[in-house]
Amino acid sequence: MTTPTAASSSVTGAPTRRAHARSILLAGVGAFVGLAFVGLLAQETSEPWILGSFGATCVLLFGFPSSPFSQSRNIIGGHVLTSLTGLLCLQLFGPGYIPMAVAAASALMLMMLTRTVHPPAGSNPVIIFAAQPAWSFLALPTMFGAVALVAIGWLYWAIVKRGTWPHRAK
Repeated sequence: MTTPTAASSSVTGAPTRRAHARSILLAGVGAFVGLAFVGLLAQETSEPWILGSFGATCVLLFGFPSSPFSQSRNIIGGHVLTSLTGLLCLQLFGPGYIPMAVAAASALMLMMLTRTVHPPAGSNPVIIFAAQPAWSFLALPTMFGAVALVAIGWLYWAIVKRGTWPHRAK
């Protein structure tokens, strides 16, 4: 039995419901498996497969798999687009808080324009301005890491038979 909490859903405004213990456990196991796999890839290849925003990606992918923000198109597209935007702005405008804000705002608008909104990816331009990585950041960790998490998510949801994932757009 689920009971309402005091919080309201930002999508519908309706009260959110407390998740069943099984759903909470499945979300935790999925996040562990996804992040452990990407961490193992980083360790075994000595390459940077981990991106700070991937933790929040796992919250959506495993905790809220039916959310529009949790679909493979949004996860991969959102991460790649925002990292590309961050890298371009860093290259064009140099470091600083104003160029970082331009990058983050532009990334948000581009995700909305391309229907690839993935809220965790919104932090990628900020991460890029903090770390000032090379262009290779776009491929690894961004694209390959996001693809790895999507592949793990697909496999995970197929195994636990909690439903099909990704969900079809309506």
